[in-house]
Amino acid sequence: MKYQKLAQLYEKISSTTKRLEKTDILSEFLKNLDEEEENLLYLLLGNIYPQYDERKIGISNQLAVKAIARATGNTPEKVTKEWKKLGDLGLVAEKLTSSKKQSTLANQIITIKKVLENLRKLPELEGKGTVDKKISLITELLTSMSPIESKYLIRTLIGDLRIGIQESTIRDALVKAFFPKTENAKKIIQLAIDKSNDLKNILKLCKTKNIKNLKNISLKIGKPIKAMLAQKVETIKEGFEAVGKPCAIEYKYDGFRLIIHKQGKKIFLFTRRLENVTKQFPEIKESIEKYVKGNSFILDAEAVGFDSKTKEYKEFQSISQRIKRKYNIEELQKKLPVELNIFDILFYNGKPILDKSLRQRIKILKQIITDKPYKIIKAKQIITDDEKTATQFYKQALQANQEGVMMKNLDAPYRPGRRVGQMVKVKPDERDYDLVITGAEYGTGKRSGVLSSFILSCRHNGKYIEVGKMSTGIKERSQLSKKGDQEVTYEKMTELLKPLIIEEKARTVKIKPKIIVTIHYQEIQISPNYESGFALRFPRFISLRPEKPLSEITTLEEIKKDFKNQKRNYQYG
Repeated sequence: MKYQKLAQLYEKISSTTKRLEKTDILSEFLKNLDEEEENLLYLLLGNIYPQYDERKIGISNQLAVKAIARATGNTPEKVTKEWKKLGDLGLVAEKLTSSKKQSTLANQIITIKKVLENLRKLPELEGKGTVDKKISLITELLTSMSPIESKYLIRTLIGDLRIGIQESTIRDALVKAFFPKTENAKKIIQLAIDKSNDLKNILKLCKTKNIKNLKNISLKIGKPIKAMLAQKVETIKEGFEAVGKPCAIEYKYDGFRLIIHKQGKKIFLFTRRLENVTKQFPEIKESIEKYVKGNSFILDAEAVGFDSKTKEYKEFQSISQRIKRKYNIEELQKKLPVELNIFDILFYNGKPILDKSLRQRIKILKQIITDKPYKIIKAKQIITDDEKTATQFYKQALQANQEGVMMKNLDAPYRPGRRVGQMVKVKPDERDYDLVITGAEYGTGKRSGVLSSFILSCRHNGKYIEVGKMSTGIKERSQLSKKGDQEVTYEKMTELLKPLIIEEKARTVKIKPKIIVTIHYQEIQISPNYESGFALRFPRFISLRPEKPLSEITTLEEIKKDFKNQKRNYQYG
């Protein structure tokens, strides 16, 4: 298939803001795909591989600028000038391709196969001359592309496709195209997606028009899956109302989620972003080998940091740097040790057990795990129907420096990637959200040259909409304590955000949504100043959340619910 045809599809989908219309357009397109064209399912989400694959395109805005310049016969300065005017490198590529100065290959037709071939070479390049090789691969495509193709190629390269398509849109299009009259088709396809995280494979099975093929998809050891997520309630009483009595109540740990796979001697550790972090945590791998029985299994757990001297649990921020760090592992292991707290099991000795009840899954965990405090333990848990007992356990969790408790329905199955009602979290009324940074301003005075006043956005219908501006909680260099590199400074935030800048106007910048932060706020207010219609009063930075995907940040619906339920702060009217 010509890439031109895919670009035209992008254009048609982005021409409407209505989700149902996008679904209709996409379903018609998917009906007629042949086997060789199925890889474009990845491109629809701006990827070149399945979601679980660690290989990413990884092209910065500046490298894209150089490629556009070379392909269109302009200088990087000219491209940057146009970028500042238009605020979208895709539009810059489209405009400059329309009037490019240098001659191109003689109307060569660029196919989707050729685009993927070149893009899949990009992550493999290493060593001397890598940048020039990457630019050459991109330029080879751009010099033969029409303006509309250039626009979407560049947007794909920098991870900013802008067509409003999500995984759920593709799911609904598959239902409409292949199972319009099948009962529960949406639920079955979603579960198949959650188990495989491979849309190309799901499309293949949908094209058979046999729903049983999708039902038969199973988990595979070594292939990461999304973690099951909890809904939020305010009190223990609400928790019982949501999940029923009796229920399992566990510590809600202030750490990071790990899904652990084992097959024979092979062990894999995956974050909730589906990233493989096995090399970063050799002590966890060793503990799994020693203290968990079974030839094959998939475990759901939380890694929690602790002080090696006092044995006190530490906050997430103190150990978050271990997730991304790939060097000096042994040194970090001693400096920032973690304990693995296991609370669920999805697969055991060759069989998926997702559909077994939590009660049955807990029983298996008790049989296979040997607790070794400060290395690996079963999550602290009680089973009760008594509110007083549950409240006491909740207070115990807080005294142990954990976030609160989880309350779980004992008869419920495990549903990967879903925010389910049969599992809820109860935390103190600290009013915290996980939001993504989508803008900032360059500071003045002592903050001159660094970014500050960070724009925070929540998630709504596949978009990120502004809900506040954060300036406090981040350290000045002069304020650094003995924690040193564990603390987040304005310089560190600038270092993280600068490569993600997609538009600059005077001191203000727009930032590609990628960096997620946890913030505390005092109150939610109605505000016409932000697209969300709300503003967070006094948002304060708490921590970076590198392990969280964008799909898990706070939604506008959650903010609306919290606004409706919040206790009115009469001090501020």
